[in-house]
Parts: sequence; structure tokens; C-alpha cells
Amino acid sequence: MNPKSYDRDFYAWAMNNAELIRQGRFSEIDVEHLAEELEGMGRSEKRALISRLAVLLAHLLKWTFLPGLRCTSWKYTIK
Repeated sequence: MNPKSYDRDFYAWAMNNAELIRQGRFSEIDVEHLAEELEGMGRSEKRALISRLAVLLAHLLKWTFLPGLRCTSWKYTIK
């Protein structure tokens, strides 16, 4: 598959590159775009983790210091 397909049909590009990896046809992989996508996924996952940890910390602090205002959403976040 032509690397230009990355811009036209991302899903097809991704499935094709996954299949090339499974088949061990590494010389045919769109390495540059694949590396960019992996880096982007890593950044996205890191941002999501930081965001979730911030919410958890906020709910833990509220649970600890505002016992009269405790709500179930804080409880579920903490669990």
C-alpha cells in the first residue's frame, strides 16, 4: 500500500501496516507515518493518565476535607 493512502484512508492504511507486521514484511511498512502515530498515541495516553490522576487527587482531597459534602461520584472515582 502506498504511503499516500495514509492521508486518504487512515483505517485501511493502519490495517495494512498491521498485517505487514504480522507477516514479517518489515521492509514494506510505512515506517515514518507509523512512528508518528505511535508517538501521538503515547502523548495522548500520557495526557489522559495525567487528567485522570488529577480528578482522582481532587476527589480524594474533597473526600478527606469535605466529609459533609461527599457524593457518590467522588466515591466511584476513588474506587
